[in-house]
Amino acid sequence: MTPTGFTRRGWLLFAAMALLWGVPYLFISVAVESYSPPAIVAARTLIAALLLLPFALRSRALRPALRRWPWVLAFGAVEMAGPFVLLGHAETTLPSGLTGLLVATVPLFAAIIALGGGDRGVLKPARAIGLAVGFIGVAVVVAGPGLAAGNLVAAGEVLLVAVLYAIAPFIVARRLADVPSLGTITLSLLAVGIFYLPIALLTQHQVPTLRSSIALVVLGVVCTAVAFLAFFALIREVGPVRAPLFTYVNPVVAIVLGAIVLAEPLTPGLLIGFPLIIIGCWFAGTGGRLRAAPTPGPTPNPDPTRPTPTTPQPSDSSPIARS
Repeated sequence: MTPTGFTRRGWLLFAAMALLWGVPYLFISVAVESYSPPAIVAARTLIAALLLLPFALRSRALRPALRRWPWVLAFGAVEMAGPFVLLGHAETTLPSGLTGLLVATVPLFAAIIALGGGDRGVLKPARAIGLAVGFIGVAVVVAGPGLAAGNLVAAGEVLLVAVLYAIAPFIVARRLADVPSLGTITLSLLAVGIFYLPIALLTQHQVPTLRSSIALVVLGVVCTAVAFLAFFALIREVGPVRAPLFTYVNPVVAIVLGAIVLAEPLTPGLLIGFPLIIIGCWFAGTGGRLRAAPTPGPTPNPDPTRPTPTTPQPSDSSPIARS
């Protein structure tokens, strides 16, 4: 990273992550056409785990993760097992673009969790205003015009996903800080996949279509395994604080693809609430700054094969916390 901004490689990785974690909502929406939500979770996580396993073995990242297996499993439950199945169920009725937008509220919930943990920085005017604006945006999207009453439960499921995604980085930072990220992710994916496999076999009652099967493979290979590797590279290039800023672009990708590919409607509530949520998340998570203010303490090591002790920050979205 240059003193004044991203390098060219940084911008390329940034754009790649904006796309890689902006498109899953589209593919989930297609996959649920003929796969049950548990089947999607099992296939997606097992595909990604098998692809990441050679990297984890080569870097010897699994052994430290196995020593902390209870917390790795807890992380997997909060980061993958719960969110992946909730997203799959929600997208049986909810448009993919709206799903992506509601997931983008993670920084709002992360700020509240940080406040409960004693981070008074959340009370600074810019971040407090961001929280208020963001939640007003959520209210407009969920309760405003254009969202069918039957979709309120699905919207609640997605907001629960955002809460879980906000909790997961705190587990990593406080209980798994000395465990290589790659080991944590690979072991979590493998455990979640094995857990959901029998449930998938019991709940899959129809023959999957080719269209849904392709979407599911893309979810596992591109949106999970490749995305994690690209995110690690982005962290090494631009640092752990600026890397997650691409999450503010993900909803744009999700909404545009949903409208173009799936002909999803752009409701008044979505059009009004979208800018409020994005602006609110930006200020709640960063205080309106592109660079985070310097804080005392050790500098995180972004190498996913090595321990990364950090203090969780609302602006530091976890490298494992997006769809």
